[in-house]
Amino acid sequence: MPDRLTGIRQILADAPADALVERFAEELDKQYGIADTNLLQVDYRLSALLSLRDGAARTAPGDPAWRCFDHQAEVVQEDVTYLPVTMRGERIGVLRLAPVGDDPQLRHELAGAATLLAHELAAVRPGTDRYAVAARTRPLTLAAEMQWELLPGRSHEGPSFSLAGQLEPAYAVRGDGFDWADDGDRLWLCVVNGSGEGVNASMLTSLAINALRNARRGGLELADQAALADQAIYAYHGGSQHLAALLLQLDLHTGRATVVDAGSPRLMLLRGGEVIEQPLTEQFPLGMFDGTIYQPQHFDLRPSDRLLLVSDGVYDAAASAGRYGGGALDRFVRRIPSMAPLEVVRSLLGDLRAFVGSDLVDDAVVVCLDWTGPA
Repeated sequence: MPDRLTGIRQILADAPADALVERFAEELDKQYGIADTNLLQVDYRLSALLSLRDGAARTAPGDPAWRCFDHQAEVVQEDVTYLPVTMRGERIGVLRLAPVGDDPQLRHELAGAATLLAHELAAVRPGTDRYAVAARTRPLTLAAEMQWELLPGRSHEGPSFSLAGQLEPAYAVRGDGFDWADDGDRLWLCVVNGSGEGVNASMLTSLAINALRNARRGGLELADQAALADQAIYAYHGGSQHLAALLLQLDLHTGRATVVDAGSPRLMLLRGGEVIEQPLTEQFPLGMFDGTIYQPQHFDLRPSDRLLLVSDGVYDAAASAGRYGGGALDRFVRRIPSMAPLEVVRSLLGDLRAFVGSDLVDDAVVVCLDWTGPA
């Protein structure tokens, strides 16, 4: 690693959590003569890039910064350079730098510096509110605050997969959510379709997600993870509240998928530009009855397959033209084979809002998983 990047890494490690970007900017000016450094963070709705330096400054889609964010590549316009700030697939935002010379080695180092900043931002986030607050265009409801803090992130990549998820309405979501984790051999993924209103819905989802994590981290198989979460919810609510969930485990060496369908979230398989219906046996939602036994199902993915997991807030959304899941959803899915997963979830939810003609009222969650094949 070049000495300058080593110095930047040390500066970031030593900087106060709330002053990372300022210390980073000072070092770029010192090492490279870059006088103007700014971090543009993507907001909760994936609709604006917000300046950390000036919270009122927003960048709309179509701007060079958005091209950088969407394509995850350097974009240069006149003397301004934009670089993606991304950590293991988690897209935090874009770095805006000016002026930057034409030296290829310099640009390579700056791309590495942007990645170092992304890792450090992720590391300090639990200890400061500065970056979370700066990424909001308006306040979150209490229920939404709870839901966003529960998420594993919004995008993630591994050697054999890429995935992303998004919640709507982003600033007022109540009970829908998702979770994922991988250990290099397996990827676990779940989408939950929450029930209830406000904080009660968020608390139910939190109980379910943490019960599933507890079972997964305890080494239980997928069906047993569902059973443990089912027991946890029933023990607390006695069947008066329950939660629909779709659980998936993917073998990262073979592409073998194991699924437990515990309710209403829908799974769509896109292969070769066609939507392939994957029949699943719908079983009882988590927490509906005492001691439910869940049965897993299996199917195989091929390299370049795409999975979409959506809650009923997507396919049951209604307008004068009917339900979105009545055909509009399939048509949209066929149009997006070249988009990255984060672009897919953002575009799908935008298409859904256009279909209903307004902002969403019911909670909606979309998760997109691309399987690229064994690493």
